[in-house]
Amino acid sequence: MTALLKHCTLCPRACGADRTNTRGLCGANDRIEAAHASLHLWEEPPISGKKGSGTVFFLHCSLGCVFCQNRQISRRDGYGKTLSPAELAQTFLALARQGAHNINLVTGAHYVPQILEALTLARQDGLRIPIVYNSSGYESVSTLRLLNGYIDIYLPDYKYYSSYYAARYSHAEDYREIAVEAITEMVRQTGAPQFDENGLLICGTVIRHLVLPGLAGDTAQVLRDIALRFGDRVLVSLMRQYTPFGMQDWPELNRTITDEEYADACALFHELGLGGFFQQDESISESFIPAFDGTGLEEHDK
Repeated sequence: MTALLKHCTLCPRACGADRTNTRGLCGANDRIEAAHASLHLWEEPPISGKKGSGTVFFLHCSLGCVFCQNRQISRRDGYGKTLSPAELAQTFLALARQGAHNINLVTGAHYVPQILEALTLARQDGLRIPIVYNSSGYESVSTLRLLNGYIDIYLPDYKYYSSYYAARYSHAEDYREIAVEAITEMVRQTGAPQFDENGLLICGTVIRHLVLPGLAGDTAQVLRDIALRFGDRVLVSLMRQYTPFGMQDWPELNRTITDEEYADACALFHELGLGGFFQQDESISESFIPAFDGTGLEEHDK
């Protein structure tokens, strides 16, 4: 697995960095860096359940959305704590002991080799709960294939249909093409959603779409594309939690979405026969963003 970091092509940026000696375009080197691990109650209901999803927030990201709500840790200069695969495995096991319904890996594409090692170690030590791969959707199919058999639930975004918006807000003109191929592979691996006797998701793919202000037409195209390509083989989470901060350079995004914008998206969701989840007004805040202060990782601090 170390060879994958010598000329890194784990994400669609395929920067080719030797991450054993330097940092890639995403900001990551060959050591796992994380900022927070805890029971998270802000995921979709069958993932959070009553006790919470055992969520690990990794540092850095290959996408770089201008409106990122986790920008404190997603940027190249984000700061967190360094873990070995063995320590990450112990973090997973600690979350399971706390009652986590699953282990939720947030933005981990650039750490896939190390995550696979950690999951193998954790399974050897008794980890049995589902594994969630929480993703921007901007993923390499070849990397996703490495995860086949390790991931039970995929939780990707489908952010944009338009290449213009993808380029303007995420510096990725090819976002839709990449995301569609990635989600197709995710659905191939998981099959249709399945639930346990308590209504918790045990396998499947849940596609998230964040409604952005003024992008109603793009949202409509995303939802239609999901319905056409995937139908009832996926669940869809239609999110209204967009919270602007530091958006002076993008004034068109410097507001929350209106009730009408979200209601129109929900109406189309129903019209298309999609299954999944909506969000209430109280989600429009930064309260669901955890403190990226190393919580849950203290015992692994260097």
